[in-house]
Amino acid sequence: MKNIKFGLVIILLILAATQSVFASGGNRNGTAGASELLIPVGTRGIAMGGATLTNSVGLEALYWNPANLARATNTTNVMLSQMNTIADIGVTYGAASTNIEGFGAVGLSIKGLSMDDIPVTTVENPDGTGQTFKPQYLTVGLTYSKMLSDRISVGLTANYVSEKIDRVSATGYAFNIGISYQNLGNINGLSFAVVMKNIGPQMQFDGSGLYLPATATELQRGTQLYKLTSEPFELPSTLEIGLGYKYDINSENALALSSSFQNSNFYGDEYKLGAEYGFNNLFFVRGGYAFVSEINRDDVTFGLTAGAGLNYQMEGFDFRFDYAYRQTKFFSTNHVFSVSFGF
Repeated sequence: MKNIKFGLVIILLILAATQSVFASGGNRNGTAGASELLIPVGTRGIAMGGATLTNSVGLEALYWNPANLARATNTTNVMLSQMNTIADIGVTYGAASTNIEGFGAVGLSIKGLSMDDIPVTTVENPDGTGQTFKPQYLTVGLTYSKMLSDRISVGLTANYVSEKIDRVSATGYAFNIGISYQNLGNINGLSFAVVMKNIGPQMQFDGSGLYLPATATELQRGTQLYKLTSEPFELPSTLEIGLGYKYDINSENALALSSSFQNSNFYGDEYKLGAEYGFNNLFFVRGGYAFVSEINRDDVTFGLTAGAGLNYQMEGFDFRFDYAYRQTKFFSTNHVFSVSFGF
C-alpha cells in the first residue's frame, strides 16, 4: 500500500511540473532544437504508432517509458537497431541493460544519426567552395528503473545530447521520467502510464564557425574577426499519458491494445492508437496510427504504421527480430529493423 501511494504521488508531481513547461504548447510549433530527441527508437513501438507507454518492456521501453525497463524478463539484454528516416538520414541505435537484484535495472543506450556530406557554401561561393562537412548528432542515455511493487514501476533516463555542424557545436542534457501501473483497478491486463520527456536546460551553439571577418565603420581599424552570439534554444519537451489493455484470447492467441495522448510545448496535441496480435508468443503482427490536432493535416509528415516480429525462446536465451514500416509524406517510407538478445 505504501508503494502504491508513493507511485500516485509521483504521478501528481509529474502532472504538476508540466503546468509551466507546457503552458504554451502548440503556439511555438517547429521552434525547438535538438529535434533528434523526437526520433523514435524501439521497433515494436514504432509499428504500434508510438502508443506503447504501457505495454513495452525491457530495452524496447527505453525511448517510450523508462519505467518499464525493470519489467524485462531476462537479467541481461542487448538491442541493435537500424532505421532510415526522412531525407535519407540513417539512425543507428544500440542499448544494453542488466537487472541487479535488490537494486533495480540499469540501461545504457546510444543513438547516432548518419548523413551524407553537405557542400560548404559562402556568400562569395553560393554554389560551393569544393569543401564538404558532415553533421554529427549523438545521444547517450543512462537509465535507472525499479519495481516498487508487482504492479508499479518507475524509471529515469539522463540523456547527453551532442550536436556538431561544421565548426560549431552544442551539448546539453535531457531527462525522461516515467511511471507505469499494471492491472489498474484490479482489472487484469489494464495498464496506465505517465511519462515526461526531454526536460532540461537550454542548449546553445558555440565554436570557431561563429567568428566572421568584418570592418567596424565607426572605428579607425581594419578588418577584424568578430564573434556572433547564437540564440539559445529549448528542448522539445513532451508529456504523454497512456492506457493499454492486453487480452489473452486463449493459451496461444493474445491481443494487446494501446493508446496515448501527447502534449508538446512545440507541437500540436497527438492521439495515438496501436494494436498487436500475438500467436503462441512467437509471431506478432502490429499496426498503429497517430491523430494530430491544432495543426493542418496537410502539414503532418507521418501516417500509418505497421510491422511484425519474431520471438524465439529457448532455455536461458531469447532472440527477437522486429520490423516496422512508417508511412511518410513528401519523403521516402521509413523502414526499421532491430534484433534483441536476452539471457
